[in-house]
Amino acid sequence: MQLASSFRYGSPMLRSDAPLSDDQIRRVAPSIFADGKHESRSERYTYIPTIDVLRGLRNEGFQPFMVCQTRVRHDDRREFTKHMLRLRPGSEITGEDVNEIILLNSHDGTSSYQMMAGAFRFVCHNGMVVGDNVRDIRVPHKGNIVQNVINGAFDVLDGFELIREQKDGMRAVTLDRDEQHAFARSALTLRYDPTDAEAPAPVTESQLLAPRRFEDRRDDLWTVFNRVQENMTKGGLHGRSRSGRAMSTRPVTGIDQNVKLNRALWMLAESMRQLKA
Repeated sequence: MQLASSFRYGSPMLRSDAPLSDDQIRRVAPSIFADGKHESRSERYTYIPTIDVLRGLRNEGFQPFMVCQTRVRHDDRREFTKHMLRLRPGSEITGEDVNEIILLNSHDGTSSYQMMAGAFRFVCHNGMVVGDNVRDIRVPHKGNIVQNVINGAFDVLDGFELIREQKDGMRAVTLDRDEQHAFARSALTLRYDPTDAEAPAPVTESQLLAPRRFEDRRDDLWTVFNRVQENMTKGGLHGRSRSGRAMSTRPVTGIDQNVKLNRALWMLAESMRQLKA
């Protein structure tokens, strides 16, 4: 499953523990407040600013907690470029981890409105993307966009019960040492090509499994999955480059790459849960 758009390295991003205000969002992603479509769009393109859609979602109880906008090379596209919001329904504001709806859009023709399911874990500030068990919702720029996006958000919301079942199922599964290493070994292959002898993975399975905090010293699948996910996406692990030079792994900051890796890790963890059931 591919994201409908591509974000460049170093995209402006803001995440908060409280719902974001319009002023906070505007500072990071002015394209959400664009007052018109890009000149490249035809008359058939129905322009509805993302802020109008966001206000409609707020009226239905959804609040934004993260915003991101891609960098652009040409200033004439900055006010229309691709942007992303992560929102939570009112029932998902607190807890050890919460489900989120990821909303993507642009006004320069590079993407439609798109929604997918995500999850956020407070202890490590990890923003995960759920596997393909909850389908993506895409809304083209035509017709009653605001209502169609709101309907799509509730469609994603309907899939949250399945996500809860999967998370609870992972918490109920205990992995022994060999199983944990098998999971980490499989996870490494998602980012590093195991067939490339000239560029082996710069870090080991044990490094992916190392907990960064006391709360993560547990052996259930959900905790092991989160340890591996955090170590892979946040980087900072010391290793060796292909030339043998000491290096540290880089965080996965590209939105497309992050989504792809997160989804693959979720599906890997879900496969392990089913094997252990």
